[in-house]
Amino acid sequence: MFYVIRLRRLGGWAAALCFLLAGFILLRSFSAIRVLQVVELNEQRPVLVIDPGHGGFDGGAVAVNGVRESDINLAIGCKLDLLAFFFGQRSVMTRSDDSRRTDLVSYSEHEDLVHRTQIVNQQPNAVLVSIHQNYYPTTQPFGAQVLHARDTQSTLFGRITQNNLVSTLQPENRRLAEPASPGLYLTANVSCPAILVECGFLSNYNEMEKLMEDGYQTSIAAVLLASYLQFLPEMNRT
Repeated sequence: MFYVIRLRRLGGWAAALCFLLAGFILLRSFSAIRVLQVVELNEQRPVLVIDPGHGGFDGGAVAVNGVRESDINLAIGCKLDLLAFFFGQRSVMTRSDDSRRTDLVSYSEHEDLVHRTQIVNQQPNAVLVSIHQNYYPTTQPFGAQVLHARDTQSTLFGRITQNNLVSTLQPENRRLAEPASPGLYLTANVSCPAILVECGFLSNYNEMEKLMEDGYQTSIAAVLLASYLQFLPEMNRT
C-alpha cells in the first residue's frame, strides 16, 4: 500500500518522467544502471542528499509576482526525492517542508547552514545536490548554472549536470559549470561530492513562469536524478 501511494503521487508528471528518464538514462547511462544493480547489494551504497535551499523565514529571492525561491526549491526537491525512491536510490532531504524551527527574532542563517551541513556529513557515502534559484537586478539573464565544490569528484558531477541541463532542457543556455565561491558555506564545508544548482532566474519573466510549472519542475528533477545516476560509476572509479 505504501508503494502504491508513493507511485500515485508521481502520476501527474508521468509523461515527463518517461520522456526524460527513459530516453536520457536508458540511452546515455545504461552502463550506470548495470553498475548500480551491483552497488544496490551494499548497505553502504551512496545516498543522495537533497537540499532545498532557504525555507521558513528565509524565503530567498522573491519574484515580482511574490513567488518565493524557497517554495520552488522545495517543490523540485520533493520531486527529486520521489524519483530517487522510484528508482530505488537512497535519499535524504535537509528539509521536507517549510516549517519554522525558530521564531523570526532568533533565526540565524548561519546556524541553519551549519545544521544542513551536519545532516550531509552524517551520511556515509553522501552526494549533495543543493537546489536554488538565481536572481539579477535586470530581466535579461536566464539559464541554469551548476556551482560545484572544488574537489575532483564535485567538478565532474557539476560538469555532467550542467551538460545535461543544457542539452535536455535549455539548448540556448551558454552557461558553464563553475567552482563555487569559498564563501558558499555548504559546498565549502561538506565532506562529499557537492553541487549547488541554480535552476534559473526568477528575475527573468519567461523563466520565472516556467519554474513555477509543475511539469518543468519535474523535468529539472528528472535531469538531476539522471545526472546523479550517470555520476555514480565515475565516482566509484575516482
